[in-house]
Amino acid sequence: MSVLEINELSIRYGDTAVVSGLSLAVDRNESVGLVGESGCGKTQTALATLGLLSPKAQISGSIRIDDAEVVGAGDKALRALRALRVGIVFQDPMQALNPYLPVGKQLRRVLIAHGIAKGHEADQRVMHMLDRVGLPDPGRQFRAYAHQLSGGMRQRVMIAAALIAEPDILIADEPTTALDVTVQAQILDLLERIREETGLLLITHDLAIVAGHCERVLVMDEGKLVEEGKTRQIFSAPTSDKTRAMIDAAPRFDSAASLEPTSGETMLAAAGVGVSYQERATSRPLHAVRELDFQLHEGETLSIVGESGSGKSSLMRGILGLIPMHTGTVTFCGKPLGGAVQTRAVETRRDLQLVFQDPVGSLNPQMRVEKIVAEPLTLHAPNLDATARKERATEILERVGLHVDLLSRFPHELSGGQAQRVAIARALIVNPKVLVCDEAVAALDGNVRRQILELLRKEQRETGLAIIFISHDLAVVRSISHRVLVLYLGRLAELADGEVLFTNPRHPYTRALLDAVPVPDPLSPGGRLSLQGEVPSALNPPDGCAFHPRCAHAHERCRKEVPRVRITEGAAVSCHRAEELQL
Repeated sequence: MSVLEINELSIRYGDTAVVSGLSLAVDRNESVGLVGESGCGKTQTALATLGLLSPKAQISGSIRIDDAEVVGAGDKALRALRALRVGIVFQDPMQALNPYLPVGKQLRRVLIAHGIAKGHEADQRVMHMLDRVGLPDPGRQFRAYAHQLSGGMRQRVMIAAALIAEPDILIADEPTTALDVTVQAQILDLLERIREETGLLLITHDLAIVAGHCERVLVMDEGKLVEEGKTRQIFSAPTSDKTRAMIDAAPRFDSAASLEPTSGETMLAAAGVGVSYQERATSRPLHAVRELDFQLHEGETLSIVGESGSGKSSLMRGILGLIPMHTGTVTFCGKPLGGAVQTRAVETRRDLQLVFQDPVGSLNPQMRVEKIVAEPLTLHAPNLDATARKERATEILERVGLHVDLLSRFPHELSGGQAQRVAIARALIVNPKVLVCDEAVAALDGNVRRQILELLRKEQRETGLAIIFISHDLAVVRSISHRVLVLYLGRLAELADGEVLFTNPRHPYTRALLDAVPVPDPLSPGGRLSLQGEVPSALNPPDGCAFHPRCAHAHERCRKEVPRVRITEGAAVSCHRAEELQL
């Protein structure tokens, strides 16, 4: 019997149809994937299922949860359905959780509001649920606020909140977007176990997740259902052009990259770099990056990977002068590079450009695209007049694959892919020598992501651009990287050529990251969970090797002595047992 049944659902905002004639069903104990690109109507469908659409939405059709109709139901009936009959896990737990209440109190409110439990019994139920979703030390997490938890912990709290009232079906809307690959594997493993007790509708644009965790797949495009079927059938013999395009665009972690070798001059060299922060409460130093060495060459892409808290962004912000470096030296084109960004020579600032993870957040909301893209020219090419700047802006927009009609738009009028291209155009318009991309494709759909990556590769081939690519998506990293630097708690774990690292990792942490990567193939989905626990706090790092509390290969020496960087089988590795382990 279907626990969720949607028939001929249509949603409109004025003259714009966002969902048209959608029908689907999810049975109890079944996992169904709803996939499609941004804007296809996935999230609108999820919100409609809980009666959470905007008052401006015009909705028709039927949504039934067991025998209860959602469309047209009043507030009292909807409140009875939410949490009790259907739970939802939102994409961004930081926005969904109340920042003013400890997470335990937020879950307790659900139980009290629905008359399920109160007092001590409610607290015990919350503690049991926090333990069930895999949170360490549930008593401590009960008292914690959302901002005190890691991204993976917050997502587990969201899942606990959705399950606390034991609903018949769970809707997970992009539950792993922007999470580290290890945390993603943990969350998906948790959802897999939950699915044995409830129906699951998994909404995502990541086909690799669907391949390993859903029995059926529904594909949406422009508000309509274009294909549905068993997961293996959809992946082996898709019938719609949209499905085929999505499968083709999905990066394959299990496929070797075809990259031209590089032999250019050294653009950037870091030696002994360290970045620290001062904790306000105790005034203790937090060492985000420790004694790090690396080089970046002309025409090369160096990817930097590691879980949240590993120091990836802190390293790049220190090198770019956005935050101070406390130890070490950096040279750029053979010359010392130091000090805050505003104290550096104009030419140096021009040659080092950064593309942020959130393009819309990094674009001035009060400026049109033309001024956003052309603005760097007012500083770096002051001899150009307004007409010349517009011509350069038009030229660079066309180079990144955008139509000149976008020149007059504001950032909020752009799609995610368009906004990211504008951010890249703004960085490239001054012809930099080094481009730093900080999670620049993290939340983009497959086709848009592929276009952005091809754009970067094309620019690199034509101009010799050197790229530092920070990402948690190892499938994307493999497709674009000449070399890969793996960080763990601010230290180098491994540095090697891309194919060497992906085919013969020498550090147990690297091996665990690779094991956790899902593959868009139901016959070999990957995503094996081999790494447990959270990254330790940089305020209280473990003695010896920082990775030893989570390492299955740790010996007594690992617990006492920090490993030095050694070269083994073509890789720079910080592991006492690098030569002997067969990973």
